[in-house]
Amino acid sequence: MTSTPEQLAGVADIDCTGMQALVTGSTSGIGRAAAIALGRLGADVIVHGRDATAGADVVDTVTAYGADAEFIAADFADVSAVRELAATVQSTTDGIDLLYNNAGGVFRDGQLTDCGVEYTFHVNHLAPYLLTTELLDHLNTDARVVTTASAAHQGASLDINRTRTVDDHSAFWAYNHSKLANILFTTELAKRVDVSKYTATAVCVHPGAIPGSGFTRFLPGPLPRIIQSLEAVPGVTTVNDGAAELLFAGISSQATDYSGQYLASQQLKKPSSDARDEASSRRLWQESASILDITEPLNNLPDNQQSNSGVDIDVTG
Repeated sequence: MTSTPEQLAGVADIDCTGMQALVTGSTSGIGRAAAIALGRLGADVIVHGRDATAGADVVDTVTAYGADAEFIAADFADVSAVRELAATVQSTTDGIDLLYNNAGGVFRDGQLTDCGVEYTFHVNHLAPYLLTTELLDHLNTDARVVTTASAAHQGASLDINRTRTVDDHSAFWAYNHSKLANILFTTELAKRVDVSKYTATAVCVHPGAIPGSGFTRFLPGPLPRIIQSLEAVPGVTTVNDGAAELLFAGISSQATDYSGQYLASQQLKKPSSDARDEASSRRLWQESASILDITEPLNNLPDNQQSNSGVDIDVTG
């Protein structure tokens, strides 16, 4: 019998009744599995994606377990759509306890968005950056912000200038770079929240390489079909395994003190040296605000503020 994500995460006994979750990218893959698992645990869930039919299916599944759910469509390459998503969440809920920045993907075609940056960087980093900062005042006490990163960040260095062109576009570099940005965003968010009025915990996770997630549908030629077939291979990470990583980071008591950290296999892991570079995380935060033409969020960080994330916690990897 296949284990559920909550069983795999060791959180099946946690009662999430009364909690409100927003799970972006939850019409398929690990986001869908996590949203449904949260519903089984009693949480009310906002389902996000672009496919209304798929969204309605997730809503029906969640509500069948007795939780409330609604679907909100938003194109993450569209700044106004992300702002509208945040505004709708603010107007229809009393607050958010769990914000899952899970939407994203690999996009084989090189194109610039209206912000003048490469599509992958915009969807995978800029959109969750904007959504999170738009919702800061709507996060409940001790809310958790969980961002889906990836071990694919290894080997990438922050290069925002390269995201401003699609000359010599590489889908794999763009994805790897965006996942590096997810980790840098998480560490910087945690550092800035720590000296603010907010009490949120920010963590990021590597959910595993998951053939059945639908993640590879944008790859060229026969690659999506070949990778999808690997789901039947013993030992390959499943969608439920990936969703378990999200649940562990979001609701496990073990993850309470992990703000600013990178998790994989439900453990603290040390990301690459580039992902731990404080100058890069600050530069990414500031330049992201500039690209979006917004005031720098949480800009009360002292010049000499140093991140405590990871310095007093033993990690593996």
